[in-house]
Amino acid sequence: MNEATLSTAGPEEVLVLFGPRDQHVRKLRRHFSVDITHRDGRIRVAGEEAGVGSTLRALERLRVIARSKSGLALSDVEKVIAEEAGPVVEGEAPPPKDEAINIQHAGRKIKPRTPGQAKYVDAIRKYDLTFATGPAGCGKTYLAVATAVEAYKAGQVKKIVLVRPAVEAGESLGFLPGDLRAKLNPYLRPLMDALGEMVDFDQARGLMEDDVIEIIPLAYMRGRTLNDAFIILDEAQNTTVAQMKMFLTRMGEHSKMVVSGDATQLDLPRGVRSGLHDALYRLGKIEGIGVIRLSARDIVRHRLVQAIVNAYEASENRDADQSTHSSSNSD
Repeated sequence: MNEATLSTAGPEEVLVLFGPRDQHVRKLRRHFSVDITHRDGRIRVAGEEAGVGSTLRALERLRVIARSKSGLALSDVEKVIAEEAGPVVEGEAPPPKDEAINIQHAGRKIKPRTPGQAKYVDAIRKYDLTFATGPAGCGKTYLAVATAVEAYKAGQVKKIVLVRPAVEAGESLGFLPGDLRAKLNPYLRPLMDALGEMVDFDQARGLMEDDVIEIIPLAYMRGRTLNDAFIILDEAQNTTVAQMKMFLTRMGEHSKMVVSGDATQLDLPRGVRSGLHDALYRLGKIEGIGVIRLSARDIVRHRLVQAIVNAYEASENRDADQSTHSSSNSD
């Protein structure tokens, strides 16, 4: 039997770590097969050596999280337990958890609303680099930004970088008046809208002024190395192969990347290969990279959006079949 103690800042910190009705500490006891008690400002952990070590590391991490956001959620405890429990046995990947993202804004919690979205959030948390493809409205950008804000508030990253290629969607905007920020605003607005769903306007503005949150066009990423950052590339289907390589190699130490796009909304010039398609082909099977493919079933916008996407896909499939049939007849 091994025993170790952890000093606390006082009864209030103990209450946060133990959780309502000791629900946090009960999970730790059950997962690591240890006994946890509190006396005279110290938390005592007793059990087998491995379990005691894992429990102490988990408590230390939970204390950092609790201090960074003035509280502790059950999802924080479950996540730390899962990470401290060690690697998953090969071939036995755990099912994704349909749990809320630890952000509450305007009185509501943000959480995945479909099994596909739950897998997406789970992959972002698990992998340092995650690729996500899927149609409009399935939450690719929204959930990536939410998870980035969650990671920042938990002290896991020091910076959030939101990136988008400045490619016009099928029509020229022509000359845009104003300074550089005004000219780039139409391209970056979707990322700003998503951020506005997670953080109060004044707080977001302060974080942007302090350079904690950057919302920038892809071209501005060249030459940078981003450490301790959560980096999101939106509309990745509109990158070239060279741009995608440049972006992916910006990842520094202790950073995460999420690359999302919709293969059906390609705005590159005809004949230019999409960097997203190329990266999925080259990198999709590398260990440590997550690839999530969302579908029309994951669309959570207006109910008509899913019907619209299905109708276009059905029409495109019919056109492809007719084209194949016509070419075979001509042969």
